[in-house]
Amino acid sequence: MESYIVFGLVLLVVVIGATLALIAPRYRKPPTLPPTEEKPAAPTKQAPPVVSAPPAPPEVAQAPPEVAQAPPEAAQAPPEVVEAPPPVVEAPPPVVEAPPPVIEKPEPTAGRLVRLRARLSRSQNVFGKGLLALLSRDKLDDDTWDEVEETLIGADVGVAATTEIVGKLRERARIHGTASATELRSMLAAELVAALDPQMDRSLAATPRDGRPAVLLVVGVNGAGKTTTCGKIARVLVADGHTVVLGAADTFRAAAAEQLATWAGRVGADVVRGPEGADPASVAFDAVKRGIDAGVDTVLIDTAGRLQNKIGLMDELGKVKRVIEKHGPVDETLLILDATTGQNGLEQARVFTEVVDVTGVVLTKLDGTAKGGIVIAVQRKLGIPVKLVGLGEGPDDLAPFDARQFVDALVGTDA
Repeated sequence: MESYIVFGLVLLVVVIGATLALIAPRYRKPPTLPPTEEKPAAPTKQAPPVVSAPPAPPEVAQAPPEVAQAPPEAAQAPPEVVEAPPPVVEAPPPVVEAPPPVIEKPEPTAGRLVRLRARLSRSQNVFGKGLLALLSRDKLDDDTWDEVEETLIGADVGVAATTEIVGKLRERARIHGTASATELRSMLAAELVAALDPQMDRSLAATPRDGRPAVLLVVGVNGAGKTTTCGKIARVLVADGHTVVLGAADTFRAAAAEQLATWAGRVGADVVRGPEGADPASVAFDAVKRGIDAGVDTVLIDTAGRLQNKIGLMDELGKVKRVIEKHGPVDETLLILDATTGQNGLEQARVFTEVVDVTGVVLTKLDGTAKGGIVIAVQRKLGIPVKLVGLGEGPDDLAPFDARQFVDALVGTDA
């Protein structure tokens, strides 16, 4: 029995040993060196990307050919740009040819007031119809003469002049008795002409003397239409055969120089101007110098509008006159007055006469008022002749003043 047990144990040991001998190789392989030998292979697998990176330049090297091919297309563009200029070159000729038609010949000044007499229609209603209707009454009593006085004062003739005119009319009516409408009209016209003093010299001092041009200085308050009137005066001078240089000494208003240049261009006159804000006296001085060098007949200086109660501005106007006189005396100083301001304009005029010695009055906008008597009031108050009157907006609506023609336009008969 024991022998069987020993034999069984021996057999079991043999079987177990054989089994272990069979399975032992399987368990021995993992711990062996092969896995360690596979680790160095990892760097070998990473190397190819590093080594393969340099081949990229061939792709970059292929890009420049595409960029290099672009210039040929750009090189083809200039021919189209070169062909564009020809039409642009043809544009300037019309601009060069434009100025000649701008120069125009002004209308003759002789007879202008007669041609423009219809523009005084509002004043004609006061003098020609209103006064004649009063004087034609069967009985000229005190009440009638009071109405005559009121009519004349309402037309801005002025109190002193009205009193004188009515006094003379009453004396004539008393001597002649009842008169016809024609006789009354002649009586009225004669007294109005006498009030305007037809013997006054109303010509413009525009003739050169002592080898230099005549100098005309234009002054006035703001809003009187001074620059426009200055341009119209230039047309009057050119129409009378004078050559003119204009000085744009109104440097405070930017548009003034442009406006004056436009007026000058219409008659082919030169304009001397300075930058905006320049010294007006300097511009005036240069204008006279240009006139002397060019040998023209007349230099016309436009000045800035100013209020008569602004002492600094009025002193500056005096400075302009003094600087001009370094070339020689100012031959004419024209004061521009707006007829629609009536008696209020007389105080303005009085202050200007004290500063620059006004020698003549230009009365503008006379067609826009029924107060044609302002012409009489200005002359009576200032002792200065009205030399030009404005009767419209047209370029040739500025007329030399003539007392008899003016009265004829008012009352409708020759004085």
